[in-house]
Amino acid sequence: MSKPTKALQQLPPATLGAIQKLGADLAVARLRRKESLRSWAKRLGVTVSTLQRLEAGDPGVSIGILASALWLINRDGELGQLAAPEHDQGALEMNVREAVQLGQARAQASADARLRAVVTNPAKD
Repeated sequence: MSKPTKALQQLPPATLGAIQKLGADLAVARLRRKESLRSWAKRLGVTVSTLQRLEAGDPGVSIGILASALWLINRDGELGQLAAPEHDQGALEMNVREAVQLGQARAQASADARLRAVVTNPAKD
């Protein structure tokens, strides 16, 4: 087993927990299908050791291997949506904040322009 990288050592606990749950869920899926470690490893094109690491939730297992395991249980279809822009709540919130700020700036500029117009061209009674 290779030494974990700094990035893997700094994984947020919730993220590491989610990866471990995913690995355990993949193990359950394999067992429910009555597949041995050896047969699934062969189907994935990996060693039994790598499959064991995947099922243990080792975050160092490649995403390609994870994607292949999801494909084996017909769950790879959602991969394309995981980081889709329309689901990026943080970016959407930033866009809304920027739009609100822009709207406020334009409203203020419009109010300032109206005030200048009144000051420079007072209404004649």
